[in-house]
Amino acid sequence: MTLSPDSPEATAPLPYGRQSVDDDDIAAVTAVLSGDWLTTGPAVQRFEADLAEWAGGVPTVAVTSGTAALHVAYAAAGVGPGDEVVTTPMTFVATAATACLLGAKVVFADVTPDTANLDPSAVAAALSPRTRVVSAVDYAGHPAELDVLGAMATAHGALLLDDASHSIGSTWRGVPVGALADLTTFSFYPTKNVTTAEGGAVAARDPRLLARARSFRNHGLVREPDEQRTPDEGGWHQEVHELGLNYRLPDVLCALGSSQLRRLGHFKRRRAAIVERYREGLHDLDGVLLPTQRPEADPIWHLFALQVLEGRRRALYEHLRCRRIGAQVNFLPVHWHPVFADMGYRRGSCPVAEEFYRRQLSLPLWPDLRDDQVDRVIGEVRHFFGAD
Repeated sequence: MTLSPDSPEATAPLPYGRQSVDDDDIAAVTAVLSGDWLTTGPAVQRFEADLAEWAGGVPTVAVTSGTAALHVAYAAAGVGPGDEVVTTPMTFVATAATACLLGAKVVFADVTPDTANLDPSAVAAALSPRTRVVSAVDYAGHPAELDVLGAMATAHGALLLDDASHSIGSTWRGVPVGALADLTTFSFYPTKNVTTAEGGAVAARDPRLLARARSFRNHGLVREPDEQRTPDEGGWHQEVHELGLNYRLPDVLCALGSSQLRRLGHFKRRRAAIVERYREGLHDLDGVLLPTQRPEADPIWHLFALQVLEGRRRALYEHLRCRRIGAQVNFLPVHWHPVFADMGYRRGSCPVAEEFYRRQLSLPLWPDLRDDQVDRVIGEVRHFFGAD
């Protein structure tokens, strides 16, 4: 389908990402709304079981957001004052902020120039006797070198956390994301690969970490009499042994999540087709670098992250935005945020990540994006570079 330059479709706004909700999703939510349980009910356990199937069978704990998932995972790992968390600056601020909120010191390690994921050699240099967690991020949906990073963390007496906000459905060397790290966190924000409107989850291979995560997401409440210190208080009795928070994801949103997961395979295939169409349409442009896929990876593409060369990223961003195409930049290096600058973090400490940021621009990508809409984006990018 070729769009006329004067047609409404040729000028309609295109966001860089959005949810894909169908009638089955709506029916799943409606069924919960007409039932007995709006929260803490059977849809939560069902969603956690459905999610575990995508996480290589690793049990999961549903929570209220991807940020909550990170907070819960760090708490489950025992992160606190005096500990260090080694992570990437090429992520949303929550990956680091939640560790800081527990009192840990964040140590930023640089990334590889091809995937923008943690560089194992940089992690090796950042490890110290105080390292409690190495926190990788699967940037744009492409898994980090989780096998290598996991071996490094284990040898150092630390845990590996995989922030898989972009990558549910991806695999690395044939192993699903969720089964590659000690702790894995997911996000289900509307622009992510599946959505629960807001929501997240933690996958934990160790039953003790899983139990700690479940406890922290529910105020730390202990209801099992054989685990209580004063079990004879009465049938109503519950205790708190360690502080937690209310991070419970309600049934109504979990029902949406289970319905979405049934289409995750389709979402992955459609995202791959869109990425391939972008590649075919932009491969001959001298002014950009296209995303890299390593042979060990089978990613679900959350972002199509161009690198725009010769300092022209902002100009291309503004060109696309003026044409109502929702290009986006993902992300400002975390240590550049004023809150981290005020803690003493300095620009220049992660030069590869910082150069990647200066070039990075995400083009629209979501499962319901049509081929003609992809072609519209390609056409505008080519027009900007004078390659119509």
